[in-house]
Formats: sequence, C-alpha cells, structure tokens
Amino acid sequence: MNRRTFLTAAGTGAAALSLGAVTASPAGAAARPVSGPDAPLLLRWFRDTYRSIEAMTTDFGLAVDKIDVSGTRPVQSRQTSPTNIGCGLWSTVAAAGLGVIDDATMRRRLEHTVRAVEKLERHHGFWLNWYDAHDGSVITHWPGSGDPVRPFLSSVDNAWLVTGLRIAADAAPALRPRIARILATADWSHYYTPYDPADPVAGPGQLRGGFWTDTGEPTGHHYGALNTEPRMASYLGIADGSLPADHYWHLLRTMLPEHGQEQHPGGSYVAMDGVRVWQGHYTHRGRKIVPTWGGSMFEALMVPLFVPEQEWSPDSWGKNHHRYVRGQIEHGLAEAEYGYWGFSPANVPEGGYQEYGVDALGMQVDGYASNTDRTYTEDGAPLPPASAFTNGVVTPHASFLALPYAHDEAVANLRALDRDFGAYHPGYGFRDSVNVDTGRVSDYLLALDQGMIAAALAQALRPGLLQRPFRTGGFRSRVRPLLAKERFSI
Repeated sequence: MNRRTFLTAAGTGAAALSLGAVTASPAGAAARPVSGPDAPLLLRWFRDTYRSIEAMTTDFGLAVDKIDVSGTRPVQSRQTSPTNIGCGLWSTVAAAGLGVIDDATMRRRLEHTVRAVEKLERHHGFWLNWYDAHDGSVITHWPGSGDPVRPFLSSVDNAWLVTGLRIAADAAPALRPRIARILATADWSHYYTPYDPADPVAGPGQLRGGFWTDTGEPTGHHYGALNTEPRMASYLGIADGSLPADHYWHLLRTMLPEHGQEQHPGGSYVAMDGVRVWQGHYTHRGRKIVPTWGGSMFEALMVPLFVPEQEWSPDSWGKNHHRYVRGQIEHGLAEAEYGYWGFSPANVPEGGYQEYGVDALGMQVDGYASNTDRTYTEDGAPLPPASAFTNGVVTPHASFLALPYAHDEAVANLRALDRDFGAYHPGYGFRDSVNVDTGRVSDYLLALDQGMIAAALAQALRPGLLQRPFRTGGFRSRVRPLLAKERFSI
C-alpha cells in the first residue's frame, strides 16, 4: 500500500537539533548567476513552479496538499501535511537563492510559515499528519467525503517538515532561535525500536511508520528498506544523536535471501561496525542495483536533493542512483514502449492518487506498476509484452529527480510531455501526471511533487543551495562517515 493511501486510511530527538552549527551566507548576499545552455529554460520552469507554490499557500501561511487548475483560477484543497509544509519552506528558500524573489520577501514568507507551524498541535515534538491549511486546526473528518480521520504521527512526513525548517533556519538566521525551540523536543527515538539480537523481528533497530495519538498504538510495520524516502528521518536522527549510528546498518539493502520478495537477491553478508549486514542486490537489465521498496523514483532520489549521498558515497549510492535512473528510462522506452518515462506516486490523471514505479526495481512483490492498470513483472518469467502496459502514467517530477544523473534525457522527456500532451501549465509549471496511452493530463498540482521539482531545479541551477544544512554538524560528523563506509555489492 502506498504511503499516502495508508496514512489517509489510517489517519482518514533525545538530543535537540543544534542549529547553531549551520553556516549560512549573509541574508542579503546576491544569488550567484545560473549558467549552462538549459539555464533559461530551467529557470523559467522554476519560476512557474514556484508560482504554483505561491498559489498553494493560504493566508494562514501553510501550503495546501494540492490545487485544481482546471478552471480559470486555482482551487486550493483544505488539507495539508507536514511534508507539504516542508515543501513550501524549501521552495521559498530556493526562490530567493535563484533570484526569483528578494531576500526580504523570503524572510517574510518564512516567518509567516514558521509562525503558523508554532501554532499547530504537536505530540512528542512532532506534527500530526493532516491539518486544515486555512486555520491550522487538526482535521478530524476528510474534506469532501466526511470520513473520520484518526490523529497520526508519521515518521517520514515529519522528516520532511524538519528538513524544511532546517533549510529555513540556514537561510534566515533571525529565525534560527525560534526554529531551534520548535525542534528541541523532536526526538526521533520516539519512533525507534532498538535492535534486539535475540529477536530481530520484534527488535529490528528500525523506525516505526508512526503512531496513532488517540491510543498511542504504533503501526504494525517498520520502515526496513534502506533505499526509500524514510531514510531522511534516519539521517536526521543519527545526525542529532537521538538515533544510534548502527541504525543505518540495520536497514535492508534487499530483504534477506530466505524472505519472499520481487527477486531472489545476490550478495553476501559483511560486518559493518560490528553489525552483520546482508549486502544484497538485484539485477535489472544486466545491472546490479540496490532496489527501493516499490520501484518509484522519489523513494530513491528525493533524499539526495538534500543529503549529498552520491558525493559522500560515489561507488555505492552514487553508482546506484545512476543505475536506478537508467532502469526507469529503459522501462519506459524499451520494456513498456511508452515513448516516455518517469514513474513515481502521483495523481491519477482521471482522478485519485496511485503509486507508480517500475515493479522490477522494488522489493515488494507486485509493487508499484508503471500503469494505472497495474501490469506487474515476475522474477524468472518472460517480461509482459509492451501491449500489456495499458494506461501508462508518467509524472514530470520523476524526470526532474533524474536531472543530476541523466540531464539531457530528462530535459528531452519533459519537453516531449509538454509538446505531445500539453502537460505544462503556463504560469504554474508541469501538471502532476499524464496518461501516455490516452493523452489525459491531470487537472492537479501537488505540493509534494512541485516541492520536489523546485528542489531539483535549485540543485541543477545552483548546486548545493538546499544542501548546506546537511553538510555540517552531525551530518558531517555522523552521517558522512557511514556513507563513506558503505559498500553496496553492485
């Protein structure tokens, strides 16, 4: 089940973060000029994407979950989540860094959002999964359907809000004391189940998906897969000292060989900092790769927008990111023969939300398919013919995530989605998804996906702009050494 569906249905550190170690450029420093042959196009895409973030932001100061752009004016949703709020924060910092807004506007908008965040109900220092973006109240019934929503603390969604707050503190030093106070009680050990060698199933050394605050009941699952977006929470907790460093080694490169999964893995056991680690891998189209859980692009490539994994671990994370992108490209062009590529959870063009991915790149049996009709692959069986992949759905944010690894191909893919389907909304950027079989384009823009696009464009136009808070302090002293030791079996 994809994370958004799970949380909608379910809910439908020990050491405080030290922000003083973050080094920021002076608030009034001019943005460095962008360069390269694609820079004008990328900057235009960023300007329009940020305009959509502005259209999503309520008078209260929070970015809503999505906007409907089918009419003459965008229509905001009522709900928002910690992830959406984080996306709004880092997009505003990126806009200032790229010269789209001035520093005074950035500081004013960041302060407005921080003031709203200070008013939101919290538990154990963390934020609930759904709020009314227009007044900050906790959502107890889902807008539209009226279905009840249980209050839920999500580890992965809270990680993205903490990420946005750290970026805001880096960019606006005057906000740093307030943000430090906000984050002082955000203790990642609340989600952590310590490793128990006598019973590693009950005590896996991993993070819970979250807790329902009305009963204190935890989710029945932990986030076990390493190459998925919840590793941002793991990095944050290791960096601030609320999680032990060996937590990183208890995450799964693949599931163990004896466990049922998408593909029987190759690899071997190795000792890392005294932990016995299964360094497993899959093989996809002749390339060894560490899979994600479902096979989607954002699982693999959202985190390195902020944490420089490919730089700190070039022969493991860096190599894997490149191969993962190549697998997505070849699935779209060669296996399914869509003529386009880029598969990640997104709005269903005809309505709703679905996880999309490349099934073979994920551990989950019958994981994330690249089409709404869910055509799966099976290890050892012939690949389904291209004609079986009906109603394929491509989402632009997946191409933007691929920019550092396949720049020219990503830009060409995005140009084609605009040219062939009208996927680009003049003024607000790329619509969320396209059914490349029928040509149906989504009527929605999602804050999460626009936030990823904004961060990816910032990285392409001004490398490192949003990574500064994650190159210092505990990230430098605790996380970087772990990534330097990483030895994927690929």
